[in-house]
Amino acid sequence: MFARLLWQLLHANRGRLVVALLALTSGAAVISALVNLDLDVGHKMTQEFRTLGANLVVEPPRAAIGASAVAPALMDESVLGVMATQRSPELVAAAPFLYVVARTSTGQPVVLAGTWLDEMQRLEPWWKVQGERAASREDAAHCMIGGNAARLLKAAPGSEIELRYGGRSAKLTVTGIVTAGGTEDNQIFVNLPVAQQLAGLAEKIGVVQVSVNGSAAQIDAFARRLAAALPALEVRPIRQVTEAEGQLLGRIQLLILSMVLLILVLTGLCVLATMTALAMERRTDVGLMKAIGGSITRVVGLFLAEVGVLGAAGGVIGYFAGIWLSRWMGERVFGTAISARLSVLPLTVALMVGVALLGAMPLRLLGRVRPAVILRGE
Repeated sequence: MFARLLWQLLHANRGRLVVALLALTSGAAVISALVNLDLDVGHKMTQEFRTLGANLVVEPPRAAIGASAVAPALMDESVLGVMATQRSPELVAAAPFLYVVARTSTGQPVVLAGTWLDEMQRLEPWWKVQGERAASREDAAHCMIGGNAARLLKAAPGSEIELRYGGRSAKLTVTGIVTAGGTEDNQIFVNLPVAQQLAGLAEKIGVVQVSVNGSAAQIDAFARRLAAALPALEVRPIRQVTEAEGQLLGRIQLLILSMVLLILVLTGLCVLATMTALAMERRTDVGLMKAIGGSITRVVGLFLAEVGVLGAAGGVIGYFAGIWLSRWMGERVFGTAISARLSVLPLTVALMVGVALLGAMPLRLLGRVRPAVILRGE
């Protein structure tokens, strides 16, 4: 009997109920889209920030570096073995660097950066390379050169460059021209053993640059674990990258939360207005129900069930509409597709049912209806 009465109520005032359903569906669609966006945008933005390169640096203590301007402190290459034991899913890439100011055969000073050239593909994916990247870290015959240095030395892919330092020399063939938009454009990149041999610093490195995937908190946690494994060295995040990422994500999440709260309030007000008008229209029905023995608890429960059904229907329909809306927002605002998450469905439905029930507060006024007054037509 309860189900039959509920079905009749849903059909009796279809006009006003459709208005409430549209309000709930619209609110659910926007909330579903925003929640999907919030859950996915953090991962998407983290991936985008990783294309900016390293966000963590391992280096000798700063006091040791400043102690001697002629012979800066260096680390032993065995540090890399310790770091290899700390690998985790968050670690994207790690590359050692040894910087040397060498000279070309014509006496032109150049900054030589010894590193793992094969790892640079993952550490600095945003580099634009004219020609080819060096494919192996064991390659001692090839190098990559920054755009500014290439113009200064009139070098191109395939050119040969002779580098000299402290009575030692190395002849290298250029494989690619690097355009990075920073100091890298003024450097020549070689594999680490070449720089070590040229500088006479066997098994020595100056710094390790690390790219870690995750939020600012995850990056800090990885840095603490690495610092515990390397107590004699300084492990520090590159604050310009990690703080910018954290601040931007925080602002986006605050904006999304504010919009969700605003949509819930507006949807609740719309349902409230609709239910107020509906309560006035149903005074006669309530009076008749109470006259034939219906308790006010069952009467109000019947109307609340009606509103709950509307909230659930609006939540389900709005969730699927929100999937399309979130994808559209992702492509238009962030230039990337947003993945739909099924976990958003129960949250959206629960929020819409809650808003619908709060908006149905005017139905409590039906408990004050007196059957005698209604039956007299007053």
